[in-house]
Amino acid sequence: MNPAPLILIVEDEEDILELEELHLQSAGFETMGFLSTRGVRQALEEEAVALMVVDRNLPSVEGSEFVAELRREGFEQPVIFVTAKDRDEEVEEGFVRGGDDYLRKPFNMNELVWRVKALLRRTGEKESETLRHRSLVMDLPGRKVERSGEAIVLTRLEFDLLRYFLENPERVIGRDELLDEVWSDGEERGGKTVNVAVNRLKKKIESDPEHPYIEAVRGVGYRLC
Repeated sequence: MNPAPLILIVEDEEDILELEELHLQSAGFETMGFLSTRGVRQALEEEAVALMVVDRNLPSVEGSEFVAELRREGFEQPVIFVTAKDRDEEVEEGFVRGGDDYLRKPFNMNELVWRVKALLRRTGEKESETLRHRSLVMDLPGRKVERSGEAIVLTRLEFDLLRYFLENPERVIGRDELLDEVWSDGEERGGKTVNVAVNRLKKKIESDPEHPYIEAVRGVGYRLC
Protein backbone atom coordinates (compact mmCIF):
# COMPACT_ATOMS: atom_id res chain seq x y z
CA MET A 1 0.00 0.00 0.00
CA ASN A 2 1.43 3.41 -0.98
CA PRO A 3 2.14 5.90 1.83
CA ALA A 4 -0.37 8.72 2.02
CA PRO A 5 0.73 11.96 0.32
CA LEU A 6 1.73 14.64 2.84
CA ILE A 7 -0.11 17.97 2.55
CA LEU A 8 1.47 20.97 4.27
CA ILE A 9 -1.02 23.68 5.29
CA VAL A 10 -0.18 27.28 6.28
CA GLU A 11 -3.30 28.97 7.70
CA ASP A 12 -3.36 31.52 10.51
CA GLU A 13 -6.98 30.90 11.53
CA GLU A 14 -6.81 27.88 13.83
CA ASP A 15 -10.44 26.76 13.33
CA ILE A 16 -10.03 26.78 9.53
CA LEU A 17 -6.70 24.96 9.81
CA GLU A 18 -8.32 22.24 11.93
CA LEU A 19 -11.18 21.81 9.43
CA GLU A 20 -8.77 21.59 6.49
CA GLU A 21 -6.71 18.96 8.29
CA LEU A 22 -9.82 16.98 9.28
CA HIS A 23 -11.17 16.81 5.72
CA LEU A 24 -7.83 16.02 4.10
CA GLN A 25 -7.03 13.34 6.68
CA SER A 26 -10.48 11.80 6.20
CA ALA A 27 -9.75 11.70 2.46
CA GLY A 28 -6.63 9.65 3.18
CA PHE A 29 -3.91 12.31 3.25
CA GLU A 30 -1.30 13.00 5.90
CA THR A 31 -1.15 16.66 6.98
CA MET A 32 1.19 19.11 8.67
CA GLY A 33 -0.39 22.35 9.86
CA PHE A 34 1.29 25.71 10.55
CA LEU A 35 -0.29 28.93 11.88
CA SER A 36 2.54 30.97 10.34
CA THR A 37 5.47 30.41 8.01
CA ARG A 38 7.74 29.63 10.95
CA GLY A 39 9.09 26.09 10.56
CA VAL A 40 7.76 25.61 7.03
CA ARG A 41 11.17 25.67 5.32
CA GLN A 42 12.53 23.09 7.74
CA ALA A 43 9.52 20.86 7.10
CA LEU A 44 9.99 21.14 3.34
CA GLU A 45 13.66 20.19 3.72
CA GLU A 46 13.03 17.24 6.05
CA GLU A 47 9.68 15.80 4.88
CA ALA A 48 8.42 14.49 1.54
CA VAL A 49 5.75 17.16 1.11
CA ALA A 50 3.51 16.44 -1.89
CA LEU A 51 1.55 19.71 -1.96
CA MET A 52 1.09 22.94 -0.02
CA VAL A 53 -2.14 24.77 0.88
CA VAL A 54 -1.27 28.38 1.73
CA ASP A 55 -3.35 31.30 2.96
CA ARG A 56 -2.19 34.66 1.62
CA ASN A 57 -3.12 36.68 4.73
CA LEU A 58 -0.45 35.47 7.14
CA PRO A 59 0.84 37.28 10.25
CA SER A 60 4.52 37.68 9.32
CA VAL A 61 4.65 37.67 5.52
CA GLU A 62 2.13 37.75 2.69
CA GLY A 63 1.52 34.17 1.56
CA SER A 64 2.23 34.62 -2.13
CA GLU A 65 5.44 36.53 -1.36
CA PHE A 66 6.52 33.63 0.84
CA VAL A 67 5.81 31.14 -1.95
CA ALA A 68 7.75 33.32 -4.40
CA GLU A 69 10.71 33.14 -2.00
CA LEU A 70 10.39 29.36 -1.82
CA ARG A 71 10.33 29.12 -5.61
CA ARG A 72 13.55 31.18 -5.85
CA GLU A 73 15.13 28.81 -3.31
CA GLY A 74 14.26 25.81 -5.46
CA PHE A 75 11.19 24.39 -3.70
CA GLU A 76 8.89 23.05 -6.41
CA GLN A 77 5.96 21.52 -4.50
CA PRO A 78 2.61 22.52 -6.06
CA VAL A 79 0.72 25.22 -4.15
CA ILE A 80 -2.98 25.96 -3.73
CA PHE A 81 -3.68 29.44 -2.41
CA VAL A 82 -6.71 29.64 -0.10
CA THR A 83 -7.52 33.28 0.48
CA ALA A 84 -10.05 36.09 0.70
CA LYS A 85 -8.03 38.03 -1.88
CA ASP A 86 -10.32 37.58 -4.84
CA ARG A 87 -9.83 40.54 -7.19
CA ASP A 88 -8.67 39.60 -10.66
CA GLU A 89 -5.30 41.30 -10.22
CA GLU A 90 -4.79 39.50 -6.89
CA VAL A 91 -5.58 36.12 -8.43
CA GLU A 92 -3.14 36.84 -11.27
CA GLU A 93 -0.53 37.90 -8.73
CA GLY A 94 -0.94 34.58 -6.90
CA PHE A 95 -0.28 32.57 -10.05
CA VAL A 96 2.66 34.77 -11.10
CA ARG A 97 4.29 34.26 -7.70
CA GLY A 98 4.19 30.48 -7.97
CA GLY A 99 0.66 29.31 -7.22
CA ASP A 100 -0.77 26.35 -9.13
CA ASP A 101 -4.42 26.76 -8.08
CA TYR A 102 -6.53 29.37 -6.30
CA LEU A 103 -9.48 28.87 -3.95
CA ARG A 104 -11.42 31.89 -2.72
CA LYS A 105 -12.72 32.14 0.85
CA PRO A 106 -15.30 31.22 1.99
CA PHE A 107 -15.14 27.81 0.35
CA ASN A 108 -16.50 24.29 0.65
CA MET A 109 -14.02 21.98 2.39
CA ASN A 110 -14.92 19.17 0.00
CA GLU A 111 -13.89 21.41 -2.90
CA LEU A 112 -10.48 21.80 -1.29
CA VAL A 113 -10.12 18.00 -1.19
CA TRP A 114 -11.18 17.71 -4.84
CA ARG A 115 -8.70 20.38 -5.91
CA VAL A 116 -5.88 18.72 -3.97
CA LYS A 117 -6.63 15.39 -5.67
CA ALA A 118 -6.86 16.99 -9.10
CA LEU A 119 -3.58 18.88 -8.69
CA LEU A 120 -1.78 15.76 -7.46
CA ARG A 121 -3.03 13.88 -10.53
CA ARG A 122 -1.70 16.63 -12.81
CA THR A 123 1.68 16.62 -11.10
CA GLY A 124 1.99 12.85 -11.15
CA GLU A 125 1.66 12.30 -7.39
CA LYS A 126 -0.39 9.22 -6.51
CA GLU A 127 -3.46 9.73 -4.35
CA SER A 128 -3.81 7.80 -1.15
CA GLU A 129 -5.38 4.36 -1.47
CA THR A 130 -6.64 4.53 2.10
CA LEU A 131 -9.47 6.44 3.77
CA ARG A 132 -9.41 6.96 7.55
CA HIS A 133 -11.86 8.23 10.15
CA ARG A 134 -11.32 7.75 13.87
CA SER A 135 -10.58 4.00 14.24
CA LEU A 136 -11.91 3.08 10.78
CA VAL A 137 -9.45 2.34 7.97
CA MET A 138 -10.66 1.62 4.42
CA ASP A 139 -8.31 -0.01 1.91
CA LEU A 140 -9.75 1.07 -1.45
CA PRO A 141 -7.96 -1.33 -3.86
CA GLY A 142 -8.50 -4.29 -1.55
CA ARG A 143 -12.06 -3.21 -0.68
CA LYS A 144 -11.31 -3.97 2.96
CA VAL A 145 -12.38 -2.18 6.12
CA GLU A 146 -10.89 -2.42 9.61
CA ARG A 147 -11.93 -0.92 12.93
CA SER A 148 -9.07 -0.70 15.43
CA GLY A 149 -7.23 -3.35 13.41
CA GLU A 150 -10.18 -5.77 13.32
CA ALA A 151 -11.57 -6.71 9.89
CA ILE A 152 -15.20 -5.84 9.14
CA VAL A 153 -16.97 -7.76 6.37
CA LEU A 154 -19.18 -5.50 4.24
CA THR A 155 -21.35 -6.10 1.20
CA ARG A 156 -20.66 -4.21 -2.03
CA LEU A 157 -23.40 -1.69 -1.19
CA GLU A 158 -22.26 -1.25 2.41
CA PHE A 159 -18.65 -0.68 1.31
CA ASP A 160 -19.64 1.93 -1.28
CA LEU A 161 -21.99 3.60 1.21
CA LEU A 162 -19.28 3.85 3.86
CA ARG A 163 -16.80 5.12 1.28
CA TYR A 164 -19.17 7.95 0.34
CA PHE A 165 -19.51 8.95 3.98
CA LEU A 166 -15.72 8.82 4.48
CA GLU A 167 -15.19 11.02 1.42
CA ASN A 168 -17.70 13.58 2.75
CA PRO A 169 -16.92 13.96 6.48
CA GLU A 170 -19.05 16.23 8.69
CA ARG A 171 -21.44 17.00 5.80
CA VAL A 172 -25.14 16.21 6.05
CA ILE A 173 -25.96 13.96 3.09
CA GLY A 174 -29.56 13.62 1.93
CA ARG A 175 -31.18 10.28 1.18
CA ASP A 176 -31.77 11.21 -2.47
CA GLU A 177 -28.08 12.06 -2.87
CA LEU A 178 -27.07 8.70 -1.42
CA LEU A 179 -29.43 6.90 -3.80
CA ASP A 180 -27.99 8.78 -6.78
CA GLU A 181 -24.33 8.41 -5.81
CA VAL A 182 -24.15 4.93 -4.23
CA TRP A 183 -26.95 2.77 -5.61
CA SER A 184 -26.39 1.18 -9.02
CA ASP A 185 -28.93 1.29 -11.83
CA GLY A 186 -31.46 -1.47 -11.40
CA GLU A 187 -30.99 -1.85 -7.66
CA GLU A 188 -34.12 -1.66 -5.56
CA ARG A 189 -35.03 1.83 -4.46
CA GLY A 190 -37.81 2.69 -2.07
CA GLY A 191 -38.75 5.08 0.68
CA LYS A 192 -36.92 3.07 3.33
CA THR A 193 -34.09 1.70 1.15
CA VAL A 194 -31.46 4.12 2.48
CA ASN A 195 -32.60 3.81 6.09
CA VAL A 196 -32.32 0.02 6.01
CA ALA A 197 -28.88 0.05 4.36
CA VAL A 198 -27.47 2.67 6.74
CA ASN A 199 -28.79 0.83 9.79
CA ARG A 200 -27.17 -2.41 8.59
CA LEU A 201 -23.89 -0.58 8.04
CA LYS A 202 -24.05 1.03 11.48
CA LYS A 203 -24.52 -2.36 13.15
CA LYS A 204 -21.33 -3.60 11.51
CA ILE A 205 -19.05 -0.62 12.11
CA GLU A 206 -20.28 0.69 15.47
CA SER A 207 -19.48 -1.02 18.76
CA ASP A 208 -20.54 1.74 21.17
CA PRO A 209 -24.00 3.35 20.73
CA GLU A 210 -22.77 6.32 22.78
CA HIS A 211 -20.16 7.10 20.09
CA PRO A 212 -21.74 6.44 16.67
CA TYR A 213 -19.92 6.86 13.38
CA ILE A 214 -23.06 7.82 11.45
CA GLU A 215 -25.86 9.90 12.88
CA ALA A 216 -29.31 10.57 11.47
CA VAL A 217 -30.28 14.20 10.85
CA ARG A 218 -34.03 14.32 11.23
CA GLY A 219 -35.88 15.07 8.01
CA VAL A 220 -32.68 15.44 5.97
CA GLY A 221 -30.39 12.42 5.90
CA TYR A 222 -27.19 11.31 7.60
CA ARG A 223 -23.79 12.59 8.63
CA LEU A 224 -20.45 10.96 9.42
CA CYS A 225 -19.45 12.05 12.92
